Amino acid sequence: MAKTKTAFVCTECGADYSKWQGQCTACQAWNTVSEVRGISSSAKGARGARFEGFAGSLSEVQSLDDVSLAEQPRISSGMQEFDRVLGGGLVEGSAVLMGGHPGAGKSTLLLQAVCHLAASVPALYVTGEESLQQVAMRAKRLGLPTRDLKMLSETSVERVMQVAEAEKPRILVVDSIQVMHVADTESAPGSVSQVRESAAYLTRFAKQTGTILFLVGHVTKDGSLAGPKVLEHMIDCSILLEGSSDSRYRTLRGIKNRFGAVNELGVFAMLEQGLKEVKNPSAIFLNRGEEAAPGSVVMVVWEGTRPMLVEIQALVDMAQGGYPRRVAVGLDQNRLAMLLAVLHRHGGMHVSDQDVFVNVVGGVKVNETSADLALLAAIVSSFRDRALPQDLVIFGEVGLSGEIRPVPSGQERIYEAAKHGFTRALVPKSNAPRKAIEGMKVIPVTKLSDALTALEEL
Repeated sequence: MAKTKTAFVCTECGADYSKWQGQCTACQAWNTVSEVRGISSSAKGARGARFEGFAGSLSEVQSLDDVSLAEQPRISSGMQEFDRVLGGGLVEGSAVLMGGHPGAGKSTLLLQAVCHLAASVPALYVTGEESLQQVAMRAKRLGLPTRDLKMLSETSVERVMQVAEAEKPRILVVDSIQVMHVADTESAPGSVSQVRESAAYLTRFAKQTGTILFLVGHVTKDGSLAGPKVLEHMIDCSILLEGSSDSRYRTLRGIKNRFGAVNELGVFAMLEQGLKEVKNPSAIFLNRGEEAAPGSVVMVVWEGTRPMLVEIQALVDMAQGGYPRRVAVGLDQNRLAMLLAVLHRHGGMHVSDQDVFVNVVGGVKVNETSADLALLAAIVSSFRDRALPQDLVIFGEVGLSGEIRPVPSGQERIYEAAKHGFTRALVPKSNAPRKAIEGMKVIPVTKLSDALTALEEL
């Protein structure tokens, strides 16, 4: 019998071990080392031939100066928000991994895009989790054109490749990669080795034939894509569809993109007709009440290549039981604790006996530091029970020594706020525009104490 090689690989960082262990010594993660069974020795020759020219056709060595710089043509998906996250459209020969929680709308979004694209380019939709009848019922419910889309229900990668070579589609959707399996890999579908081998097989096919490949992936409890970390290195673009079950809005965020900007954000609304793109996200995130309320302020965050206005709310209340709570939804909780210490040290405000709850309205996750000043302003407003003006917008980074640091694209943020009717802006001094903006009063600050004084005077 042919021998099969067994290894143990960390799903977080890809480190290899000769035997199983509870903690990965490379990335210090616990319970991430999984068994990987390789192919048999008799199949090594076939495997080596299968992965020749992984990134395309075999070519001779050439100088970097001789490489053609012709821009790769893009195909529009028919949805501007989807194209924005992908970097401007679909690129031939690219592999795109879409992840998301169950029920987020991954299959719905791809089905909408592929049904409209199939009218102009050949497309093949491979479903391994749902039956063809289930997909057809969803398409009929959404009112999608189904005449030109080719469907296949299969979980074998070899069989999918046979059909794809015969049909020659320009767009191939595999839903999902966790249920696909390769015959010469001795492990169950969904395991680390099967996911890695299946993705490598499909990605190679996409590169050599110029096919646009979409892989649907599951996510873990912490929201990261399931499967080995090496999977993210194989594909060209990784996007994540987020949204809670009680919210009608979904956000599509670019995690990795070789053909565009990362952290690009697209917003969709879940309706009976499927996912509808929201072309002006700031409008839906600024649906505030008629009366100003303490603890509410608008900030400008930068998502990918555009500014976006979102509302941040804070609630400060007396702690019950002697153990004050620090809860942040949509923000980094560790950064909240750090900013509260800065507020006490350099702002003279004592909140160690108060519960502090912070929320970014609309389910948006803010990962940049430009929200620091707006966060502290919302906390101060709630603590003093004094509402801030509704025509005020705030952004800026707060340092540990109490200084207000500038943020990238500061003037573009101010112009975006002016377009939405805001007349006052509290910003870092280095981000203040040189020329006055019509209808906008800019208040530049350099220290946290200056910002608190400016808030009292408003």
